[in-house]
Amino acid sequence: MIRFGSTAREMKSMSSKDIFSSRLKLLIIMAKAYLKDCPIGKYRKQSIIENARFVFYQSLKLSSEITTFKHDDYRTQSGTASTGDMHEEYIFHQRTQLLAVMAEALAEGRLKGQFRKKALQDNLDKICETLIFNFHIKDVHFLKVA
Repeated sequence: MIRFGSTAREMKSMSSKDIFSSRLKLLIIMAKAYLKDCPIGKYRKQSIIENARFVFYQSLKLSSEITTFKHDDYRTQSGTASTGDMHEEYIFHQRTQLLAVMAEALAEGRLKGQFRKKALQDNLDKICETLIFNFHIKDVHFLKVA
C-alpha cells in the first residue's frame, strides 16, 4: 500500500500558535452550535470555558507582542504595508478576545437576548472571514487513500 503524507521525522512539532488556532476553531464551532440551539451539557460547558480562557489569554499575549513590535519601530522597508498588516492582526486578536468572553458568558447562561446573539454572530462572521484560506482539492494528495 502506498502511504501519502509526511514521515515522522519530517513533521514539525506543534507550536503554541498551532494550538491557539486549533482551540480557536473549536471555540468557533461550539459558538455556532449554540446559535443553532444545540444543547449545552455539563462537559460542553466545561470545554467552552476552558477553551475560551486559553484563547483569551493566548490572544492577549499575541496581541501584546504585536503592540510591542509596532512600538519598537521594527518595520520592513515598506513600512505602511507592514503597519497595516499589524493593525489587521491586532484587530483580529481583539475580536478573538471578545469571542472568548462571549463564549464564556454563553456557557454560564449569561448570553441571552436577540441582540447579544446577533453580536456573537457578527463577531463570528468577521473572525471566519479572516481565517479563510485558498483550498484546492487537487493539492491534497493524501485524499487518494480512499
